[in-house]
Amino acid sequence: MVRDAHQHTSKLSSLLLGGQDGLVNVLGVILGVAAASDDARLVLVAGLAAAIAESISMAAVAYTATGAERALYLSEHARELRHIAEAPELERDEIRQIYGDKGFEGPLLDAIVATVTANPEVWVAVMMAEELKLSPVDEKAPLREALIVGVSALVGSLLPVAPFLLMALKSAVVVSLLISAVALFGAGAYQARVTVGHWARRGLELLLIGMGSALAGWLVGRALRLPPG
Repeated sequence: MVRDAHQHTSKLSSLLLGGQDGLVNVLGVILGVAAASDDARLVLVAGLAAAIAESISMAAVAYTATGAERALYLSEHARELRHIAEAPELERDEIRQIYGDKGFEGPLLDAIVATVTANPEVWVAVMMAEELKLSPVDEKAPLREALIVGVSALVGSLLPVAPFLLMALKSAVVVSLLISAVALFGAGAYQARVTVGHWARRGLELLLIGMGSALAGWLVGRALRLPPG
């Protein structure tokens, strides 16, 4: 069975989106709480709460966004079917224009237009892809995207939290930063490897984003540090 590279890239993008977003946001939260308080338990509770909330939020966003894409496609599909039924000559001219712009002409162009317009579903599919630049979204896609993004966000969120389950506060902060840095750089490098771009540059970009979030959280925590006791 041939593997669809486009589907693989889409899933990778969703995994990276959820994992990166979860890790970066929760890292900023826990370092902010750690800077504001010396209570490791408080940091752990805040980190776990943020991780769960982040994963649910990301899953919901993925579900609604993909659902909206599907609704838009179905709406435009129905509209194009109506146009074909109500103004077939105008829509046929659009098909001719599309393939004429690709360099086809003469009898070959006539044959292409006749073939495409012979089947309304093929006709509409061509209009959707070539004119509207829309791709079909299957019925299960919203739930699938929600699961991929939600689970990856949860895993990414838990990475910086895990050290606080096992270590004292100061040690956990250092280990959390190291784990997060390695994960972000690795994710960026892998993304560049399977798509485009230089692996080191992409890895460094994600690393800097994560460390920027950590610094922002730490600065807020220090500015609002709780009094001892």
